[in-house]
Amino acid sequence: MGKQIISTDDAPAAIGPYSQGTKVDGIVYASGQIPLDPKTMTLVEGGIKEQAKQVLDNLMAVLEAGGADHSTVVKTTCFLSDMNNFAAFNEVYGTYFKETPPARSCVEVSRLPKDVLVEVEAIACLK
Repeated sequence: MGKQIISTDDAPAAIGPYSQGTKVDGIVYASGQIPLDPKTMTLVEGGIKEQAKQVLDNLMAVLEAGGADHSTVVKTTCFLSDMNNFAAFNEVYGTYFKETPPARSCVEVSRLPKDVLVEVEAIACLK
């Protein structure tokens, strides 16, 4: 199976030279998602919980478009602009991965695109 580009209107369009995701050999690689409303391409208002929800909704849309879902995610990488938001982020994250949560890395970074508070990327198997 060759590499296939994943594209969906249910997640924000790429804001650079990358795709929303790629699929190859039964694996979906979802690009990092930030809290952009896919319809307006504007940042969602609010704090870490509101941004985390939008990020994870966007991520789920890319996974679904690629033939995966939350239950097939094997690894996420989460980027926070402030590790003080870790507990609040986890509250939201946990609602998306209730059973058999994937492996995960979560790191604080000095800056994220558009100065958002959170970005998440994922690797998943096909359903």
